[in-house]
Amino acid sequence: MSRIGKLPIDIPQGVTVDVSSDNVVTVKGPKGQLSQKVGKAIAVKVEGGQLLLERHTDEKSHKAQHGLYRALVYNMVVGVSQGYTVQQELVGVGYRANADGQVLELGLGYSHGLFFVLPDEVKVSVKAEKRANPIITLECCDKQLLGQVAAKIRSFRKPEPYKGKGIRFVGEVLRRKAGKSAKV
Repeated sequence: MSRIGKLPIDIPQGVTVDVSSDNVVTVKGPKGQLSQKVGKAIAVKVEGGQLLLERHTDEKSHKAQHGLYRALVYNMVVGVSQGYTVQQELVGVGYRANADGQVLELGLGYSHGLFFVLPDEVKVSVKAEKRANPIITLECCDKQLLGQVAAKIRSFRKPEPYKGKGIRFVGEVLRRKAGKSAKV
């Protein structure tokens, strides 16, 4: 059995899980509602406050799907009960960020400002203090969507290896390179 797939998922208070006849798992909680279609090879059961995923055969593809769908459903349960948060830091002289509703305005050293419209599910806030790098905070119940949005924002100005300028995740450690050295 898959080590990940065989683990039961505890359903916290305030979260409801529905499994339809066509294997669509819907999870509702205080932070929102998410749904995921599970492959036919995996059976989903709700028993005694826990969610169990079982596979019918030991084919290689079924083993892979077992762990995958268990991880996806677990992320949905955590997302609707606690939510996910990603923080990104803008490192560079003159780099700035401003959030206006679902529009994120970024000044990243280009000749023009960048305007990024966020999906409705993602909530954004910007903390900009004097003498500190601006920090963008993204919150969402869908881990996959949050990661995709964070990666898109990071792609506007990836951190460069010499001075470290760019958009990076808070706490991320970058490999730095030495600059040119004088020829002796």
